[in-house]
Amino acid sequence: MHMIELDERAVRASVTVVAGVSPDDLPRPTPCAEWDLATLLAHMTVQHRGFAAAAAGRGADPALWVPAPLAADFAAGYAAAAEEVISAFAAPGVPDRGFDVPEFGAQAVPGHMAIGFHFVDYLVHGWDVAAAIGSPYEPDADLVEAALPIVEAVPDDERRLQPGAPFAPALPDPGTGPFDRLLALLGRSRRQSVTPGR
Repeated sequence: MHMIELDERAVRASVTVVAGVSPDDLPRPTPCAEWDLATLLAHMTVQHRGFAAAAAGRGADPALWVPAPLAADFAAGYAAAAEEVISAFAAPGVPDRGFDVPEFGAQAVPGHMAIGFHFVDYLVHGWDVAAAIGSPYEPDADLVEAALPIVEAVPDDERRLQPGAPFAPALPDPGTGPFDRLLALLGRSRRQSVTPGR
């Protein structure tokens, strides 16, 4: 299956999870270091819009990637941003373009690679949100199978210890299934309670 289709499914699954978040949940801690749920949702929303801009050749502007405070109807705002990136990725020729994504550095990233990173990000962020609100989350097996090679290629080095690093150092494989292995490779574990820290 094409990466764009996999990404769409992961993003739509995250929209379903976010729809279950109440305003009272926003101060809850998440598996993301020092991020409460409001901060995580603001990040997820702006990243959709940033990647949509990058798909259209406008991603180099750092202002496009700065999270904004959540609106009152944050779930609707998140869903709208999700539709924006889904539509942007579906445009003709997008996987063959270069994506300007400031957090990846000054050089443009091949579109197919950027979409793969986005896919992994939202497969895992869906779990982050679900973990924060105590909601079940089990992605489809084929999504996990497609994500694992991407995650396995992410360097597990000192960069993961730097402030603002997207992933914590990898944890040992718990041996309880492919998704738990994927989470462990990114420094997450379903066995740990959610506290402010990756």
